[in-house]
Amino acid sequence: MIRRAFPWLLVAAVMFTAVSGFSASIQQELAQNSVIETILQRGALRVGMDTFQPWAMKDKNGEFIGFEIDVARRLAEDMGVKVEFVPTAWSGIIPALLTGKFDVIIGGMGILPKRALKVNFTQPYDYSGMSIVAHKQLAAGYASLEDFNKPDVQIAVKLGTTAVIAAKKYLPKATLRMFENETQTYQELRNGKVHAVVGSAPRPAYEALTYKDTLFLPLSGTFTKEPIGFALRKGDPDALAFFNSWITGVSLEGWLQERHDYWFETRDWAGQVE
Repeated sequence: MIRRAFPWLLVAAVMFTAVSGFSASIQQELAQNSVIETILQRGALRVGMDTFQPWAMKDKNGEFIGFEIDVARRLAEDMGVKVEFVPTAWSGIIPALLTGKFDVIIGGMGILPKRALKVNFTQPYDYSGMSIVAHKQLAAGYASLEDFNKPDVQIAVKLGTTAVIAAKKYLPKATLRMFENETQTYQELRNGKVHAVVGSAPRPAYEALTYKDTLFLPLSGTFTKEPIGFALRKGDPDALAFFNSWITGVSLEGWLQERHDYWFETRDWAGQVE
């Protein structure tokens, strides 16, 4: 019995060795094709983003600052490379990622199933939520979402953002006006052209504080909560694993919370922007 089994054991051993070698070859090829290898060889991390205060914005000298900017710079530093920011209109940022315009989106992107069909998301590194800021005269007496949920109420939102999804869900009867640029939405509100803006916290609260004679917060806090993650192209497990490990490390270190508190809980940075 032992003699008869030996050839089969030998064949099994050979097959195991071949499969193991093939598996190692695939793993090596995947590692070489990973965007991580591309970034290291290039010596620069290319980050897709758009401007959302205080996630990413330009200071008085034209330099990018903000929570996402700090995150991307720290990530590049830990990788031993430079960082290159690639400002991209939010409505086209996922297609731009897929065509290789940049390596990763670090731009306050909410993790949504619809988006996850096209890109891979890391674990959340922050959480956001929608809030609403309104015009004192046009929305006088409004104190609930239902007050804004009327056909004659105009709500401004930034095109392609989760603000659009939130407004459609919670204010289905309201008239939505979509703008390519976030600044435009708030400008329309200050000019009395719309009743309110739905946007990611804490920007609505900042607007109400800065323009307190014209604007107000009809609701306290946020009315949604969404996880925020890096977005990268599919088929790159090495990059996904690395970014997740990095997020875990800086979270446990307390650095992410420290930067979040600075940008979202204070206005110490306000003097740096126009």
